[in-house]
Amino acid sequence: MNYIIVLIVLIVFELLYFKLADRFNIIDKPNERSSHTTITLRGGGIVFYFGALIFFILSGFQYPWFFLGLTLMTAVSFLDDIFTLSNKIRLVIHFSSVLLMTYQLDLFSMPWYYLLITFIIVVGVINAYNFMDGINGITACYSLAVGALLMIANDQNHFIEQDLLIYSLMGVLVFAFFNFRTKAKCFAGDVGAVAIAFILLFALGALIIKTGNVIYILFLSVYGIDAVWTIVRRLLKKENIFEAHRSHLYQYLGNEAKVNKLAISFSYGLIQFIVGLIVIQFSQQSVVTQFVFSICLLVGLSALYLILKTYIIKKYVR
Repeated sequence: MNYIIVLIVLIVFELLYFKLADRFNIIDKPNERSSHTTITLRGGGIVFYFGALIFFILSGFQYPWFFLGLTLMTAVSFLDDIFTLSNKIRLVIHFSSVLLMTYQLDLFSMPWYYLLITFIIVVGVINAYNFMDGINGITACYSLAVGALLMIANDQNHFIEQDLLIYSLMGVLVFAFFNFRTKAKCFAGDVGAVAIAFILLFALGALIIKTGNVIYILFLSVYGIDAVWTIVRRLLKKENIFEAHRSHLYQYLGNEAKVNKLAISFSYGLIQFIVGLIVIQFSQQSVVTQFVFSICLLVGLSALYLILKTYIIKKYVR
């Protein structure tokens, strides 16, 4: 019953936000990076934060440092969606938010390089999550896949309160209702992509710390493959990797090859979910077996990715 009430509350939050966004002209205009051609409401992904906020209140304020970091990250991303903030402001807030997350995960009691590695991974994944949010449904489908994998792993290891994941993913479901369409009602915006990435990374970090098993980072392998190889290709072409672009595989598939964008988004989520289920099975194997599996998986996914992307570029891109 509680879940039904929370779902209704999140739907109301989202509808109220639509009115706010419409009134204050919080919209997403097509640009050189966009895969859409019409003006659409921006920031609908703020409902992910509302899901986490409901958990925070109902749980008696669990994970306060994480939630403070999430709040700061969400606030600066929302303002950036509206005003385009200075890079310095965003960097300071992102740095502070990640510090708060790592403090909640108790990484300050571990060797310094754990903290450094965590910083690099968290910042990299958050930016990748943001860059990958380029077509209808992709953030929703991928987040549901990763969140479901974390819930399955949580049943086995109990590294976090399950309701944090449930309420956050309920927010994703509400957003998906308005976004997983040929003509979306809204886009997630930076606020949505950053917020859900922060939530999932916190849960993933808790899982890795609880089990001591790094193989779970492969829960993010599909996004990772696309993001990393896209950066490598742009560097080889001597392009500015910080400028807007449409050169991810999913963008070539949707824009140049004219594959149905909802099918692309669903495929990204489905492939990651299948990969994640296999990862969960291998998490019980020896370290050597896990290492060999991880290398084979990443090499195999990279090969398939590069073959498909090369074919599409040669056939459709002039």
